Amino acid sequence: MTSSPETTNREHASRGGRWKPGESGNPAGRPKGSRHAALVALDAIGANAAQDILRAVIEQAKAGDMRAAEIMLRRLWPERKGRAVAFDLPPMRTAADLVQGLVAIAEAMAAGELSGEEAASVASVLEIQRKAIETMDLEQRIAALEQRQRGER
Repeated sequence: MTSSPETTNREHASRGGRWKPGESGNPAGRPKGSRHAALVALDAIGANAAQDILRAVIEQAKAGDMRAAEIMLRRLWPERKGRAVAFDLPPMRTAADLVQGLVAIAEAMAAGELSGEEAASVASVLEIQRKAIETMDLEQRIAALEQRQRGER
């Protein structure tokens, strides 16, 4: 039995204006994948004008407009989000080795080889490595305990 919209609205009002969890005030709702009409219109305008705008920016850049040139260059060659850093780190095979790695990062930062942001980024990689080493170590220890427990039975 389907309830009429009036019944549904009366039930909704009798609950203090709140719908039950999982219950919609508009069960039909907007179809999946549909878009707001204003966005569809803006996309159409943009698609029609995009070629003209691109040509205008290119012509302005060729004529010496540095802002237009900057816009074009940023699209052709996006800015790099960091630089490759090279400095010596000792081998990291155990959690204890990571202390030496952090010391090397701090020394490189103090010497000006790394910025504070670069040092923090490298240290976060070492933190991930520490977690991986500790997880592997715990897995091995648990496996050894389980094997020892099976041997005692």
